[in-house]
Amino acid sequence: MLSLSCYVRYARTVHVSARRKDALTDEMTPNRLTVSLVFVSGIAVAVIGTLLSQYLRGLSTDFTGQESRHVFVPLPSEGILNVYDDNTLNVALGTKLDQLENQVENSATSVMEALMSLHMALEMKLSGKQRRAVKLFQHAMALAPCHPDVLNRYGEFLEHTQNDIIKANEFYVRALTYEPNHEGALMNSQRTARVVEELDRKMLRRIDEKRDALSTIPDNNAALIRAKKEAYFQHIYHTVGIEGNTMNLAQTRAIVETRTAVAGKSIDEHNEILGLDAAMKYINATLVNRVGSISIKDILEIHRRVLGHVDPVEGGQFRLTQVYVGGHIPPGPDDIHYLMEEFALWLNSERAIRMHPVRYAALAHYKLVHIHPFADGNGRTSRLLMNMILMQAGYPPVIIHKQHRHEYYENLQLANDGDVRPFVRFIAECTEQTLDLFLWATSKFSRQVPALSQETLFTGKHNTIVLEDKSGEIQEND
Repeated sequence: MLSLSCYVRYARTVHVSARRKDALTDEMTPNRLTVSLVFVSGIAVAVIGTLLSQYLRGLSTDFTGQESRHVFVPLPSEGILNVYDDNTLNVALGTKLDQLENQVENSATSVMEALMSLHMALEMKLSGKQRRAVKLFQHAMALAPCHPDVLNRYGEFLEHTQNDIIKANEFYVRALTYEPNHEGALMNSQRTARVVEELDRKMLRRIDEKRDALSTIPDNNAALIRAKKEAYFQHIYHTVGIEGNTMNLAQTRAIVETRTAVAGKSIDEHNEILGLDAAMKYINATLVNRVGSISIKDILEIHRRVLGHVDPVEGGQFRLTQVYVGGHIPPGPDDIHYLMEEFALWLNSERAIRMHPVRYAALAHYKLVHIHPFADGNGRTSRLLMNMILMQAGYPPVIIHKQHRHEYYENLQLANDGDVRPFVRFIAECTEQTLDLFLWATSKFSRQVPALSQETLFTGKHNTIVLEDKSGEIQEND
């Protein structure tokens, strides 16, 4: 369609040309006059139509812009949604900036209060008031959990006053995560590293000794068979319980054994139990005794069974959308295939296979759940992969208690922040606890399998796990 100016110029040109022609020839027949009038009328209609079209388009554009603001611009209150002038929008943006400034001020206020609490804690420590000092240190940590001075000073308090060198070293490392050149944290971390490594080795040797003791019990031992059966139900119960399943142990057992529905429970909760049962049976029947590398297909087959009853469409398929997990934003869906290929290469690398099995299994768990390749079932699949690796090395499948869900997720978050050691230590403690339960259940003095739901885990807080390989690396960074 020609523009309005083009139509006007064209109309004037035609009209002037017609007048000139009339003047030269001095002839104007009625037919020619009629044709000229029709032609000029058509141009006038076109001009009016163009003007009307542009006017309506302008209205449409303004309305569309307002509707887009409804959808794409986060407004602080519902009342503003009905007002569209620029002044109101500026007020809304100004309010947003004020809120951000208030957050910054509140953060600065929290840091100042945390440093004051830290100073008072140090004074309480010097005066011998340890209980008050602990409360003040914890208050400072709650206000500023990422402040390197707070982390370093609290670590020193734990090391020298409570003799908790493992936790102290973790705080030193966390301080260096936020300020790599922090002089105090750097010196403390280097000084305590060797002690921590030696404690790591001692725990590994202790775990290996317990595994070797369990391996001497014949497979046809009646007590061992009972313990394995009980641990199977408890493993399902705790694993789905971590994800929020509300079935108790007796209900979980009934669903697995009889496939009988439990009144008052959702279909998804039933299907989560059935899916985990199917995945564990698949691992036990095909993967545990297989010699060879772990493939992406193996992981997909595990996941297919985990979600087989809950969501058969998503089961065994990488996610196609972005997901969000608490404070962790996993990689985008476009990177999943590449990252999983890299993960499979690491799983089967000589460096990984030569690690201690507990460390290898824990890192495999963390790496897979960090990638978060599935829309759902990532935690269950990661724990099953970890236990498959442990079982291949002769360990019983580790049971992570649902009561320790908070500590489980907290250690995963610490790994996301840069220090994977607390998570590996957590898995090591779970491994030793599971071994203790099997050894107790098969001893001649035991009469029943202990209840794994009891609060018996983590009674010794000085256990740790070595993360150093032959290259001398202390922390897993690849």
